[in-house]
Amino acid sequence: MKLLRLSLLILLAVKPPNPCESKRIVGPFPAGQSGRIKGGEEAEIGFAPYQVSLQPIVGSHNCGGAILNENWIITAGHCVENFIPALVNVITGTNKWAEPGAIYYTAEIHKHCMYDQPYMHNDIALVKLTENITFNELTQPIALPTRPVQLGEEIVLTGWGSDVAYGSSMEDLHKLTVGLVPLDECYETFNRTSSMGVGHICTFSREGEGACHGDSGGPLVSNGQLVGVVNWGRPCGVGLPDVQANVYYYLDWIRSKLSGNNKCYY
Repeated sequence: MKLLRLSLLILLAVKPPNPCESKRIVGPFPAGQSGRIKGGEEAEIGFAPYQVSLQPIVGSHNCGGAILNENWIITAGHCVENFIPALVNVITGTNKWAEPGAIYYTAEIHKHCMYDQPYMHNDIALVKLTENITFNELTQPIALPTRPVQLGEEIVLTGWGSDVAYGSSMEDLHKLTVGLVPLDECYETFNRTSSMGVGHICTFSREGEGACHGDSGGPLVSNGQLVGVVNWGRPCGVGLPDVQANVYYYLDWIRSKLSGNNKCYY
């Protein structure tokens, strides 16, 4: 299957990331095993009806994403970088990425106009579908935030991230409750890295828990609203915060794209 996928991608003259590398990594690689949504638990059926799996070939999970409305999916920019629309298949309505509730195809990919400028910033993207999503009890949109997420509020991360760094995706959707880390504190934790800024939020629970490969682009939800999109971190669950795109910060850009306006907001 891996050889088949590689051959197809070469023929289509694209350079997508390896599905096992769909969480961006900074810093040294730790020795030993590290985790998926480590320390989390399997999500109940219908727990996150907004969750989607992005697959370059149906049956090969690459990244997560979330349903914004019947036409649009939100994810991370690096999840769709160098992909053509034909290689972004959207799987909805399931807790098992290999058992689709429905499959939708991509008409347009819109990375943020300042994606990776500077490096690791503006890592957010929107995917427009070729047809409307049919909503049901297992497939629903998630609301955009009406205010910034606050310290002390519960944030829930969902995804199919691997159970070891650079490992394969989990078969079943998992969930993990995390908390917000003040941005200035997170900035100091990462030695004032230039890869972090006002377009990010940081989340953390404890060592041994966090996002990993395959969780990228996936949703972080608080009070029924989408507050983050998984971006980057050190693999995985090593006692450091995970860094996410701050959805509230990008509201103008998101709304502009949804309305068909190509103006760049940043």
